[in-house]
Amino acid sequence: MSGVQFNLFEPVLAAPDGFVYRPGLITTGEEAALTTRFGDLDFREFEFHGYLGKRRTVAYGVHYDFAAGRARVTEPIPDFLLPLRERVAAFAGIAAGDIEHALVTEYGVGAAIGWHRDRPVFGDVIGVSLASSCRFRFRRRTPAQLGEGGAEPSRAAGAWERRTVTLAPRSAYILRGAARGEWEHSIPAAETLRYSVTFRTVSSA
Repeated sequence: MSGVQFNLFEPVLAAPDGFVYRPGLITTGEEAALTTRFGDLDFREFEFHGYLGKRRTVAYGVHYDFAAGRARVTEPIPDFLLPLRERVAAFAGIAAGDIEHALVTEYGVGAAIGWHRDRPVFGDVIGVSLASSCRFRFRRRTPAQLGEGGAEPSRAAGAWERRTVTLAPRSAYILRGAARGEWEHSIPAAETLRYSVTFRTVSSA
């Protein structure tokens, strides 16, 4: 993973292939300006099949409707997020216009996000962490092992390979390749207020 930079407290092997990390993507002043603007947003509790999560979100450009199982067009990405979209696009090596979705998430104390992979309708996932750090956890099933005498492969219950990376405030990351498609990820309950802005391309598949 040429050119990848990691938190000094995290070994390079902590991250799966396809995960790229960039500390200090934005300045403290830019972070403060963004979090101030977040105070004006119409956050709603995250809803998943009738369940309301503790984290609150607002989506722009494209919104994934879990109840309907599809993406739909919603209000455009606001002007105040466009400079950040330009910054993450340059980091990801793509055109800013290719990023059609932005999700601002507020993690109050105790808010978390469970194990998941992003929906196939989306392509690259580029996140920016704000206000406080978090542990970004990965897991995937270990390769199947042959049974005795060459029996059919089986997986032991709970046989997971796990990795963890610390996301510092003002840092950014990219999920592509194996990190995007093979590994699930989650974030444990926040101990202090945290925000994230997640940008996604829309898959052509």
